Amino acid sequence: MEKPGKSLKARAVDLLSRREYTRLELKRRLSPFAESAEQVDTLLDELAASRWQSDARFAEQFADSRSRKYGSRRVAMEMRERGVDSDTIKQTLSGHNDMATARSQWLRKFGQPASDAAGRAKQMRFLASRGFGMDIIRQVIKGCDEWPDDDSGS
Repeated sequence: MEKPGKSLKARAVDLLSRREYTRLELKRRLSPFAESAEQVDTLLDELAASRWQSDARFAEQFADSRSRKYGSRRVAMEMRERGVDSDTIKQTLSGHNDMATARSQWLRKFGQPASDAAGRAKQMRFLASRGFGMDIIRQVIKGCDEWPDDDSGS
């Protein structure tokens, strides 16, 4: 028997009215209120068919907000954890500019080249934790004194 209160569809629509959710996220949130897994799957199929729920739309919005701060590796990992398929992730992140994001984050955090190896390692760890690949990190760290807007005069 369904728990008293809102119907399963009302709960789903309520959640989707606040933000986009992936199918997997909705399934996890709705399962405690459903009589069976089939009931949840049927509802999710109905929501996807009526375009109320879309993993592709979620991926676009998620990538748009997260890619201002994080590299495509981290954004892709977070999308996989939320149930977005690999093709959608690849398509969504195809136009992402990791170099510009990495430079922006490096400038905000450090603003000038490190004076020693320990400082460079710290800067590299910071960028790696943000989801940037080593090739991007090396270019940012190495090229920081070649940028036209750099006024540090190293």
